[in-house]
Amino acid sequence: VLLSIICSPPQNYPLYIRSIPTENELKFHYTVHTSLDVVDEKISAMGKALVDQRELYLGLLYPTEDYKVYGYVTNSKVKFVMVVDSSNTALRDNEIRSV
Repeated sequence: VLLSIICSPPQNYPLYIRSIPTENELKFHYTVHTSLDVVDEKISAMGKALVDQRELYLGLLYPTEDYKVYGYVTNSKVKFVMVVDSSNTALRDNEIRSV
């Protein structure tokens, strides 16, 4: 399972959701909105230090039983969230960062 979400400021709602396979998109809406809350918490916790960095990869936002959720924020505050299956142990942090 791979789910990508792109959000734009200041509305902070998903602009684009893509799920592979596509029939699971509706199932992930709760995960999407929860992820956006976690991204906002991480950004506010990092404060100005995050703005000064070029690397805005947030890493693992939170794991669930079935999925792992990763986040990235651009300098213009566009948020990317990626949800992958927890059983896929071949994916490492470096591979997620490169995606």
